[in-house]
This record gives sequence, structure tokens and C-alpha cells, in this order.
Amino acid sequence: MARGNGPCVKCWAAFVAVLLVVGYFTGVLTPLLDRVWAMVNTSSPMTNPAPLWQQQLGGTPRSGTIAGGAVIIEHRTLVESRGLGSGAQLWEHKADWAAVAGEGASAVVVTGKLLVKGYEVVDPMSGSVRRRDTEARAVWTYRNGMLDVRCHGPEDCTLSAWDPLGSTPRWSVQIPGIGFVLFADNPDILGTQPLTAKRIDGNAGGPDLMPPMVGLPIDDQVFVVDTAAGQVVREITPERDERIVVVGGRVLRIKAVSADGTCYFSVVASDAATGGEVWRNAGINLRTAKDGGCAQRDDPAGGRNVIVGVAADARELVIDAYDGRFLFTGAPGEHLLGVDDRYAVVRTADGGAVRSVELGGNGRWQRPAAPRSNVALTPPAVVVVDEKPDKIIAVNPGTGAELVNVRSDADVLAVGPAGMIVVSGRDIAYLPFRGAAGGPAPPPAGGNPGTPDDDWPECGGPKQEVCKGG
Repeated sequence: MARGNGPCVKCWAAFVAVLLVVGYFTGVLTPLLDRVWAMVNTSSPMTNPAPLWQQQLGGTPRSGTIAGGAVIIEHRTLVESRGLGSGAQLWEHKADWAAVAGEGASAVVVTGKLLVKGYEVVDPMSGSVRRRDTEARAVWTYRNGMLDVRCHGPEDCTLSAWDPLGSTPRWSVQIPGIGFVLFADNPDILGTQPLTAKRIDGNAGGPDLMPPMVGLPIDDQVFVVDTAAGQVVREITPERDERIVVVGGRVLRIKAVSADGTCYFSVVASDAATGGEVWRNAGINLRTAKDGGCAQRDDPAGGRNVIVGVAADARELVIDAYDGRFLFTGAPGEHLLGVDDRYAVVRTADGGAVRSVELGGNGRWQRPAAPRSNVALTPPAVVVVDEKPDKIIAVNPGTGAELVNVRSDADVLAVGPAGMIVVSGRDIAYLPFRGAAGGPAPPPAGGNPGTPDDDWPECGGPKQEVCKGG
């Protein structure tokens, strides 16, 4: 055995290590080592075709929202902003939660810490603090404003409305104590819940418009607040077998009564200000009770001023909460995937296609889709995430025109007027819409972007319930 005559591996390794250290500190090998390190740290492209840009974060993001020319990324203990043009980090703040209010040039970022009163309103591009609050316990963010609540005693609280860039409240109104259910950013209030899909963030479309009325659950009662006038217009005590939600300026009392081995549902909608009945319907299941019982623990699905229900023949419905009209009735076997005041997106009964329907009008478009695809409706686009093969597709909700079509196994984090953010682990990337530049595009003038009949204003669907003075 001639082991002693062979090369000394440890000696060579030590010699190479010494050369590398000397070369690095003398600057001879620095460019080469930097290139090697960059290659190790660079991920392969997340999409094919490649995105406009791709960046690696310090950790896996919890959420993301496009705010003007930036994307706001929320982590577990910090929030950061990155420019839409390049993905370069603009700023980073320590925070436990973050939410975006406003849109375009008026967008702001609201940040705070858990179990600590107050919040900061931050400019999304510069990171400068525009306004600081030290007393609020909860804050709700919308495209056209903010609400916050602060308490001066156990049963003495104040709800205030703000413009995103405002320095003084639009209005303030006194409400009873809020207990422990309302805190941090966007706590649940009594309204609708959006239809969501796997691999597409439930808040990908960003903040919605402030509803004309909000229902606050306080001490087993519902306090209905008019967000235009800044007044508590009703105080309601729900009955044992009913659930109350506030949608489209109406108070919906949903009853689920157990009899004959089943649940019998009924809905009565009343004017939030006067209490007068506006419409009623019996036999519609709003899916507020689950697991075979009649105990109602969930809010109905919907968006803005519409709710989703199921008729007695199992067909899915979209109902105008304002006047009770059936805006859409699905064909047998069809399944609703997304809904707002403008459109309903539906999977066909055979599972092989997705179609868009204008609420109260005609069908818009239909396209093939894999049965296992995940679909969500956001204001700028209908997002389709296919599997096997993995694809991300975005189409105009009104015309069906493709905005994005790439091969990727990433998830969709945020969708804005001009493009979308996708994420895979710690990597994020920006996919601009076809025909759009890297920066944000102005919002559409009407409710049906890209169509010749843009006669619904952005403030609230066919009834214009959210329009100021409407």
C-alpha cells in the first residue's frame, strides 16, 4: 500500500484556500469570486417567457399589494416596498402588519404592530411617514378612504373616516366599546366574503371601495354606520336563528330554521336608515350555515353590492343586494368562480371552459380551461392558474383579451392595473400586461374596461350605490 507516496489532499486544499484568501484581499480574484457568488445567488427565471424583472427576497412574503408605482410586500415582522419598474427595494420598515389604502398617486401604506395601539401612514415610494396615529386600535383600508377606531374607555369609542392623504378626519362618530374582536388591519365586519382560489392570493386585487354602509359587531349587536354621512343609523339585535350582514346599503336578515330534517332559509332586506323592508326571498341558501346544521357562522359570498346564493334547484345565483334582482342564474352544473358588481366568472358544467357574464346582461366570452385550473376575478383581470402543464394566464374581464400567458409554477400574489406580481418561495417577479409599460397604467374610466358601453362608474355597479350623493 503506497498511501504515503500519494498526494496530500489536505495539503492541497489548504494551499488553495490560502491562495483564494490572499487573492481576494489583494483584489486579484475579487471580480471572479463576485461573479461566482452572483451565479450561486441567482435563481432561474420563474416564467417562460421571462418576466420584466425577478428579485429574491429575504424571506417568504405573507402578502403583496400594488400601490401606484410600487409593490408593497408584507413579511412576518417587516414591510418593504419595491419599484414596479425594476423590482429594486425602495425602503423597508419594521412592522407586524401592513395594508394599502387609496390607488395610483393617492395610494398610501398603513403599518402597525400587533397589540400596540396606533399606526403609521407611509408613502409607498419614499417610505416617509405622512401621518402617525398613537391611539387607534383597528383600521380598515379602501381604494377611496380609510376607517379607524379608537377608544377612550370600555364603552366609549370613536369611529373616524379619512382620505388616504388626509391629515384630518372626514367625520367622526361615537360607538360603544369594540371588545377584542376589532384590532389591527381590516378586521372582519358583517358583509360579504370574496370567492377565492388556490395559488391566487385572496387579496390579490388590492383594496376595494368603501361600502356605503358598514355593520360593526359590538356586544352581540350590529351597529350600522353610514360611511358617507358619518352617522350610526341603526342598532340591531339579531334573533337566535338569524345572521345579519350589511351589503349594498341594505341590512340583510338571513334566517335558517331547522324543520323536517333540513334547513329552511329566508332573506329579508331592509333600508339601513329607515328599517323599512325593501325585498324578501324564501328558499335561497346563502351558504351561511354548513355541516348539515342550521347554525349560521359564515357571511355570504359576494363582492361589493352583490351576494351569491343557491336556488332550490341547486343552480347558483348572483343577487343584487340593493333591490333583490337576480343578476345571474347559472345553468345546471355550472359553478361560480368570481363575482363583483360588473361580472360573474363561471366554470361550465362539463368543467372544460370558463366564461364571463355581464351581470344583468349577456355573456362576454368563453375560453377553454383545464378542470383543475384555479380561477379568480380581480378588478383588472381574470386570473387563471393551470396545472400540468403549469401556466399563469390573465385576461380582460370584459373582452377576454389575453393580458398575460406564461409557463410558470409560481403563485399569484398581486394584480394591478398594468401587470401582476407572482411569487415562488422567496422569489418574486413582475409580469406586465400586454400593451402596458413597466409602470402603472391609469384606471379605466368606467366599470367595463375595454368595452364600448362603459356606462357604469367605478363607484358602484348598475345601481351606483356607492357614488357620492347616489
